[in-house]
Amino acid sequence: MLISTSATVPASCRVLAAELPHHVGRQVTVQGWLHRRRVLKSVAFLILRDRSGLAQVVVAEPDVMSAVGDHPEETVLQVTGTVTANPQAPGGAEVTSPEVVALSGPAVAPPFDLYRPTVPATLPTVLDHAPVALRHPQLRAPHAISAASLAGFRTALDSLGFTEIHTPKVVASATESGANVFAIDWFGTRAYLAQSPQFFKQAMVGVFERVYEIGPVFRAEPHDTARHLAQYTSLDAELGFITDHRDVMAVLREVLAGMTAAVADRAGEACALLDVKLPEVPRQIPEIHFAEAQELLAEHTGEDPRGEPDLAPAHERWLSEWALREHGSEFLFVTGYPMVKRPFYTHPEPGRPEHSNSFDLLFRGLELVTGGQRLHRYEDYLAALAARGESPEPYAGYLAAFRHGMPPHGGFAIGLERWTTRLTEADNIRRATLFPRDLHRLTP
Repeated sequence: MLISTSATVPASCRVLAAELPHHVGRQVTVQGWLHRRRVLKSVAFLILRDRSGLAQVVVAEPDVMSAVGDHPEETVLQVTGTVTANPQAPGGAEVTSPEVVALSGPAVAPPFDLYRPTVPATLPTVLDHAPVALRHPQLRAPHAISAASLAGFRTALDSLGFTEIHTPKVVASATESGANVFAIDWFGTRAYLAQSPQFFKQAMVGVFERVYEIGPVFRAEPHDTARHLAQYTSLDAELGFITDHRDVMAVLREVLAGMTAAVADRAGEACALLDVKLPEVPRQIPEIHFAEAQELLAEHTGEDPRGEPDLAPAHERWLSEWALREHGSEFLFVTGYPMVKRPFYTHPEPGRPEHSNSFDLLFRGLELVTGGQRLHRYEDYLAALAARGESPEPYAGYLAAFRHGMPPHGGFAIGLERWTTRLTEADNIRRATLFPRDLHRLTP
């Protein structure tokens, strides 16, 4: 029968769709969105969707329409009934003899059918209608994978003695990196959205030795590509008392293993839905020096990038294919980037001062992580700024920590959306971003 009005059950009494097989023969209450309805002459099937999956509700009464009502798809329902085993139902069980209660008003139709197994909509349509479109299981799945990745990131670093910190996202000067910045009005004073937590996390090495942060960063660069965003989530880590950048790389390897394991453990259904093939993180991720990488490219690609300060996207793809072919690894460290391409706080490579103790991590053809060893002596910072023709004055607050003794240290930053994009092999980073912010999009 259909009940039009009723109080909702306490959350502690609710049974999730995925739990139904454990309650066969019992009366339960399920709640969720009406994912799909099929009304036949003498029976109706309601598919409810909740955070755990889908539940089938069978209504078999003389007057099916009066029992089911005219609730459109996406109406929020509460159903109380008996759990009955049925191998054909989702999870092998369904709810029969139901009482149906509408917990919301009739839903307006979504921009496309959310019950279809694949998404019958273009990316702009999905993004324009994200609050509803993301209810589609395939569109929701990448974000479940992102959430699991964050859990793995935290767990791995917590186990290594790191402390989570939270630093300001509004800063007084635009000096953190080479990226363009967003200027804002801060009570009549010009301020900027932070490009990274770099300066803060270095300072906190002097407090906690090992720190990490998960938070938004902002880049006012007019990129209009499938791999760039103006705001993204950065997974940052910094650690003290290192020998050089390879200690940082070793920690990063543990983090990647932890993130991958967490995705397998916590987001297995999402991975299966998207046919995600999780990478194996080698015990020792292969590495190649930047200069050697350029020699390889010059020898095998018909191009000669030697003398260039950075790798082109096509070169990153070629090197990733080479690492997979030669080392069986989907990950590759490229070390020793030219100092001219790295920030002033980067530690130079001993014996090759034109190169740096820094690295990029390539994953499935894309730069995923940037990191390295930092300078840690105050006088070295002054020299580095002077070599670039810059005054230390704009950096006074940052440099203050180094006047009070800082250990050798380094760190890295992972772009969460890039990580999820490569895991799911999506064609656009916006498919791994809840509400993208880029050159053209500021809503919803």
